[in-house]
This record gives sequence, C-alpha cells and structure tokens, in this order.
Amino acid sequence: MGTSWSARIVDAPSGCAAVIGDVLARVIAQMSNWEAQSDISRFNAQPVGTWTALPCDMMTVLRTGLDVARLSGGAFDPAVGRLVERWGFGPSGITGPLTLQSPVSPWTKIEINGGKARRLADVALDFSGIAKGFAVDAVAQALRDLGVPNFLVEIGGELRGEGVRPDLQPWWVDVEAPPGLTIPVLRIALCNLAAATSGDYRRFRNEGGRLMSHSIDPATGSPVGNDVASVTVLHETAMLADAWATAITVAGPERGMTLATRENLAAHLVLRTPQGAKEYMTPALVAMVE
Repeated sequence: MGTSWSARIVDAPSGCAAVIGDVLARVIAQMSNWEAQSDISRFNAQPVGTWTALPCDMMTVLRTGLDVARLSGGAFDPAVGRLVERWGFGPSGITGPLTLQSPVSPWTKIEINGGKARRLADVALDFSGIAKGFAVDAVAQALRDLGVPNFLVEIGGELRGEGVRPDLQPWWVDVEAPPGLTIPVLRIALCNLAAATSGDYRRFRNEGGRLMSHSIDPATGSPVGNDVASVTVLHETAMLADAWATAITVAGPERGMTLATRENLAAHLVLRTPQGAKEYMTPALVAMVE
C-alpha cells in the first residue's frame, strides 16, 4: 500500500505480527493497483462488459465505495483509476493526455450482480481512498478474533482504537495539523472508534509552483484545487471514515461540510486561506469534543 503500519497491543498474544502481516498481504493481493496480478488489476484488464467474480473482501469495499459515491454525488469515486493514472499518481506514471476522456461519474459505469462485477465503459477501479481504512478494520477484526480487547491500529495515518491503554486511559490521538498551518490541537479518544485523514500534503507533485494533489475530482478530471488542506472523519469503521474523508476533500468546504452534516458525520476540515488556516467542524464532532 506504499505506507507503514503499527499496532499497540495490550498483553499481545504470540504471533500477532504474523497475523497482521497475513491480513495486509490479503488486502494487497486483492486491492493493490501496484500489483499486476492483484484481483483489482485483473478486473481492470478484463474486456468491457465481462462479468468477473470478486473475492468477498474486495466486493465489500466495492459495494461500500459505490454507496459513498451515490451519497456524495460522485465526490468519492472508486472507479477513478484512469484519471489517477493520467495525472501520474498510479503505477504507470503520467499516461496523458491530461484531459477528461473517461466518462464523467466513472462509478456509474460499474455494475454488480451478486458476487460478480463488470465495467460498462473503459474505467478502472482504484481503492486508494478506502482500502487503507478497510485494512485497519480487517486488522482490528483479526485481533478481536485472537481475543485481544485493547489495541490501537494505524495504517498510513488511518487509526482504530479499542478498549484502553495499560494505564486504563483511552487511546488519545492528536489530529495531524497540515504542514505550514497553525491550528489548535484537536485531541480525540479513540474508544471503539476510527479516524481517517485526507490531506493535500500527503501525496502530491509540484508542477511549475502549483501543488498537484493526488485527490482527483471526477467532475473535472483534474486534481482538486479547492484549498482544502485536510479533512479528518471519525466513524465506527475506518473504511467509511477513509472514504468520507476523501469525499469531503473533493467536495470542498461548503458542499463537503454540508454532506458531512447531512450524513451526521463527525468531521473536521482545515482550509488554506491568505490569512492562514480556517477550521470547520460538523455538529456531530462539536458534540463529541465538548
């Protein structure tokens, strides 16, 4: 997944690291666009219109991604892979030309029937905005299956905390501040709760002085340029926190926070302005931190 993982486990039984490694290997084998033989890469290579049976985990992520795409009006799009490639954020590098050639709302070109899916146009699945969150949830479930009640799991900045620390305190985490911006520290207790952050500083390119974020707006076919520095979402599942953080980032401060409020999400958005950082919080997050 191009990132690191960590797990803090209270009274960890032997073999935890191996179990976590197996879980992550399974996610990569199914959902990594960087692995030519992964299930997602083979699905994207199938002729348009071909039904393909998908593994259970991958189908779960695809169904969830399509649900968030529908609810967000396409701000989150699990089929944006062709555009990700064209802007140089995929395994093939810049494929160009950098114009909108894929269908608008690529997610609408994915069809599901039972355990199978197919592409109705030349679009490509890309789970970079949701797979890390799913992996966090999968690791958490594996630890629960081992009888572990107290842990904090982190993959590339997406977190889930369950139970308490050895000192009986909750798993306190500080929301990451975007580089170059000064904002008050937002500290959250992750008690059976997940947190995911999407930011324009995490993966980007600098072209001619312009910051090119890896988050692609499917409506324009281009990297987002709405000055959203970061979005953090708290949710019962890391998968949904991850997907909604991406959706709100793409939608921008006004539409994104309206979406988050409508969905009763606990969300925090940091906007870059000429005067510095401007923060937004949804009512659900305000109620949580008060």
